[in-house]
Amino acid sequence: MLNSFLVRSIPLCFFIFLASVTTWAQAITCSPENKEAVIQKILEVKGIDNELFGEELVAIGKTFIGVPYVAKTLEVGEEESLVITLEGLDCTTYVENVLAFGLVNEKTEPNFDSFVKTLEKIRYRDGQLNGYGSRLHYFTEWISDNEKKGLVQNITASLGGAEIDKKLNFMSVHRDLYPHLKDDKSFQHIQETEKKLQQQSLCILSQEMLAMNEDQIHSGDIIALATSIEGLDVTHTGFAIRADDGRIHLLHASSSGAVEISALPLVDYLKKIKKNTGVIVARPL
Repeated sequence: MLNSFLVRSIPLCFFIFLASVTTWAQAITCSPENKEAVIQKILEVKGIDNELFGEELVAIGKTFIGVPYVAKTLEVGEEESLVITLEGLDCTTYVENVLAFGLVNEKTEPNFDSFVKTLEKIRYRDGQLNGYGSRLHYFTEWISDNEKKGLVQNITASLGGAEIDKKLNFMSVHRDLYPHLKDDKSFQHIQETEKKLQQQSLCILSQEMLAMNEDQIHSGDIIALATSIEGLDVTHTGFAIRADDGRIHLLHASSSGAVEISALPLVDYLKKIKKNTGVIVARPL
């Protein structure tokens, strides 16, 4: 799971082009096949409408079941670009794409350009791609930044989460794992980000408290798996889904093969993950 979450460096074959919307232009990495896949997915989910946004996200997320798990999907080329691919997803890009399709589905006339703009808003700090360092690499910052944008709400504390002090510096300490960090400017940007994150405490819902308050988690809540690995906050992510057994399971891009619903309830699933310390829960708005 760790490799799928932070270490993404396999080169993929895409075409790089500029996509222009009325007031913006951005470097995008997307094959013609993936562009068509996005357009078809927009049409596919257009019929999905639920009063509860979380339930709508789950319905959209289930349309990806069986899509292959592919690690390191965003590390393409020497310069940071907005990578768009539906052929294979890691845990983070799965969550980002499902959320993007859900938000675009709320628009009167959703299209490829609106999807591009929405995905950029979700994936980058303050919603703007500005080099490798602007990507929200640490998922706790992903949550806090998207909370500022009004896209999600961190509800971990309200579920019984407890604050912990933890120094986040995994990327800078393991600089050799990230090809883009060979560039001193990008490395400095990551160090600055980590310094800011270190001034904030983390709120974690322990496995025990999760078991006690499972009934308060809704389908569509974003679940981030916290870890005791030094310098790192989260190792995996996905969506909560209440299954036919009445329990909360995890709808996610599993490193074991593809997008799936966990066979075990989330509470039991976590017990099998080494160094897991609980979860962080963000509710899409």
